[in-house]
Amino acid sequence: MITVIGSINMDVVVDTDIFPRQGETVQGKSFTTIPGGKGANQAVAVARLGSPIRMIGAVGNDSFGKELYDHLANEKIDVSGIVKMNNSTGIANILLHNQDNRIIFVPGANFDLNVEIIDANIQLIRESKIVILQMEIPVPTIEHILSICEKHSIPVLLNPAPAANFRKEWMDKITYLTPNETECEVIFGEDWETVLKQYPNKIIVTLGDEGAAYINGTEIIRVPSFKTTAVDTTGAGDTFNGAFAHAIYSGKTSDDAVKFANIAASLSVEKFGAQGGMPTEEEVYARLGGH
Repeated sequence: MITVIGSINMDVVVDTDIFPRQGETVQGKSFTTIPGGKGANQAVAVARLGSPIRMIGAVGNDSFGKELYDHLANEKIDVSGIVKMNNSTGIANILLHNQDNRIIFVPGANFDLNVEIIDANIQLIRESKIVILQMEIPVPTIEHILSICEKHSIPVLLNPAPAANFRKEWMDKITYLTPNETECEVIFGEDWETVLKQYPNKIIVTLGDEGAAYINGTEIIRVPSFKTTAVDTTGAGDTFNGAFAHAIYSGKTSDDAVKFANIAASLSVEKFGAQGGMPTEEEVYARLGGH
C-alpha cells in the first residue's frame, strides 16, 4: 500500500478578461470548481496508475468537503484516513486572465491535520510500503510523520512544495526528495546541479518541459520530457510524484522510475485540470512504446 499524507483542496477558478482594481467590480467569463490540493492530486495520480493507495488528510464539514471525499473514494482511493473537521475545507481561489493567474490559498482544514490525527492513523502508516508527503500541511505534523517513518523503516518521498518551510535537517529521514529547480535553489541556496552532487540517488529535480535530472551515484542523468501539446500544466509535478512512487512500489529501479514518471507527467498536461489528464499505466506504456 502507498500512503499519501497531505492537502485536499477545492480549486475555485474564475476566468476574466479584466483583473479588477481595488474597489472595482468586473464581469467574469467563467467559474469552475476543480478538485485539487497537492496531496489529493498525488493520490489520484497513484490510483489512476493502479497501485493500492490510501489518503490521510482533512476536509471541512461542508459541501466542498463532502464532494472531495466522495471524489477521492470514486477514484478508488482508501479514504479511511481522511477526517472531517469543523473548519472549512481548504480552497485555492484562482483568478485567470490572459494566461496569467493570481492565487489565494486558504488552507482551512488542511492546517488542522495535527500530530494527534496522525497518531490515530499510525497503523495505516506502519502498513505502508512508501509514504508520500508535501508541504501544504503543518510543519510539526510533517516532522512527526518523518519520525514515525524513520522508526519503522518506511521509505518517504517528500515533494517540497511550497519550499519555504522545508528543513534541511530532514534530509537524513527522506528517501527521495523531488523539488523543481526553483525549489531546489530556495532550499539549499545553490544551483541544482551542485545540490545533486551532494545527494546522489536521493534528489530528483524536475525541470518542467526539459524533463528531470538526478545523480545515479556517479554522474548526472538528464531524462528529457516527452514532447507534447500542453493544455494545462497544473498537475504535472503531482503526476510525476505519484507516478514515481507507483513505479518504485512496482519494483522498478530508480532510473526506470524517473523515466516512467517523466512520461506520465508529459501525458498529464494534455487535458485541463490538475487531475484531468493524469494517465493510466497502459497509457504511459503506450507512450513508452510498450514494456
